[in-house]
Amino acid sequence: MVANSGKILIVEDEFLVTLQLEDILADGGHAVVGTVPDMASLGMLGDVPDVALVDLNLRDGLTGPAIARDLSGRYGVRVIYVTANPGQIDTPAPTAIGVVQKPFTRQAILAAISYALAGCPDSARPQELEPLQLRT
Repeated sequence: MVANSGKILIVEDEFLVTLQLEDILADGGHAVVGTVPDMASLGMLGDVPDVALVDLNLRDGLTGPAIARDLSGRYGVRVIYVTANPGQIDTPAPTAIGVVQKPFTRQAILAAISYALAGCPDSARPQELEPLQLRT
């Protein structure tokens, strides 16, 4: 693990996307602490992650936003939404820091994670990490 490595949770139900993310994270020196394809799998989380990459539409429906809020509330995990449909985020998790749009690039994922692990400095926000659009 490299100096700025983290423990990452993948919340994604598409197997190939999960494999792609695992590959990117391993290459970036990060440890994947688990993959969660649905709400029920969240109960099997062993290690508390530093960052969660969260898709919205999972095996059991639009449960990603609730999983993100749960992780945020219970563990203070920084949340990065990885989705093609950011408009479906009803109430963002309090620790959510932004959205990486699908299809994503290796650079976008690693830049967003580095930003999260660095404490989200205002001056270093990566271009690929879109701010959350809060509904009013």
